[in-house]
Amino acid sequence: MKRSEPSGVSIDDQPGYYIRRLHQISVGIFLQELSELGVTPVQYAALQTVANQPGIDQRTLARTVALDASTTGGVVDRLEQRGVLERRAAPTDRRVRQLWLTAAGEQLLADAVPAMLQAQQQILAPLTERQRAEFMRLMRIVVDENNALSRAPSEAVK
Repeated sequence: MKRSEPSGVSIDDQPGYYIRRLHQISVGIFLQELSELGVTPVQYAALQTVANQPGIDQRTLARTVALDASTTGGVVDRLEQRGVLERRAAPTDRRVRQLWLTAAGEQLLADAVPAMLQAQQQILAPLTERQRAEFMRLMRIVVDENNALSRAPSEAVK
């Protein structure tokens, strides 16, 4: 139901409002599906990226998953403390720390993937298959075209 606003501006007409709400819903569903594993969406993104790019350095990880350096540092610290990720000095530059999944990290990720996929299905459940494809196509356009405006632009290879 559309709300009447004294200013003449309704949040029902603002894409940012719905993007924020969808983010809240998405995080809620994700946490519900992965509650037994204790993995947050950001931690999952870090784990999956390290699994896909073993030896990635922390700075590149931050740019790939579109996080600022301090947030990424905290995520990596927590995953390392949990024993699912390890930092190793790069052979060519000992100042650079490369990231690797441990055996426990590989197992955690293997356990998390089915629940993460279920969460993604649940998020888009109200849409038909065709609508899902169109929604994803349009979302990619909006995100890709506005990427540089982010406080932490993604440098993920498309």
